Amino acid sequence: MSQLTRTVGRAFLGGLAAGGTIAAISAVRRSKWAAELERTNHKGDIVSLAEGPGITVGATAGAVLGAGSPAYAAAAATAGLTAGAVGLYDDIADAKGEKAKGFKGHVGALLRGRLSAGLIKILGISSAGIASAALIDLANGELTDERRSPLRRLWNVGVGGGVIAGTANVVNLFDLRPGRALKVVTLAAAPLSKDPGPESRRRTAAGGANTALAVSSAAGAAMADDLDGKTMLGDGGANALGALLGLAFIARTGMIGRHVALAGVAALIAASEKWSFTKVIAETPVLRELDELGRTKS
Repeated sequence: MSQLTRTVGRAFLGGLAAGGTIAAISAVRRSKWAAELERTNHKGDIVSLAEGPGITVGATAGAVLGAGSPAYAAAAATAGLTAGAVGLYDDIADAKGEKAKGFKGHVGALLRGRLSAGLIKILGISSAGIASAALIDLANGELTDERRSPLRRLWNVGVGGGVIAGTANVVNLFDLRPGRALKVVTLAAAPLSKDPGPESRRRTAAGGANTALAVSSAAGAAMADDLDGKTMLGDGGANALGALLGLAFIARTGMIGRHVALAGVAALIAASEKWSFTKVIAETPVLRELDELGRTKS
């Protein structure tokens, strides 16, 4: 396949992810569930969670179509749709009075004999992450590589699943102000979306690049209304984008890269239990300016 053909194909893929996102958000906002997805944001304004399921559909569709193999397509569908679905379930449960927040809150609810919606979300995304990582390694031939021990192969799948689930959580941690999570996702997806070219040694590298492209295109399509405070990602949209971003990363890297990424996302999650990212951003001039860029002033 020539460079021109790949470039045109990737441009089409990005347009499809963006267009699919806009169409899906519009459809959800016109549906009979539109009123149930309305929420009050940090300023007291009414916003719609339609962005969450809409961006899940658009980004996942782009990732699946740009997969390059049936195993990768299944991995993208599993990661994106599962993360979006359980995230939306948590959003709905939150509106009905679910109070368990953070890892400590979920564990506390479990100790009291109650399975919180947040814990269901964690279990769902973790299971989908492991399944998706296994499919990626299957596509790369690593699960059938007899040169590696079964334990090492399973360990690599577990680490990959942790990266997918952890990235889904991290993106959700940034979804506290209009446009913030979408900006984080766009910046993180930029290096991953670079075309690896036909010389790449990993069979899934091109699929990973296309997944990152689909994620950034979907995020860009939703950015304007998110910054204007008309729509918001919610757990559903943030988890789906994060899971797909994690999938794109493990599709392009090996065991060492997966371990480094897992350590990074684990550190961010642990830090969020102690420090407020919103406060840190507000107190850091450069981060504050980037965070407020494009946002509707009140």
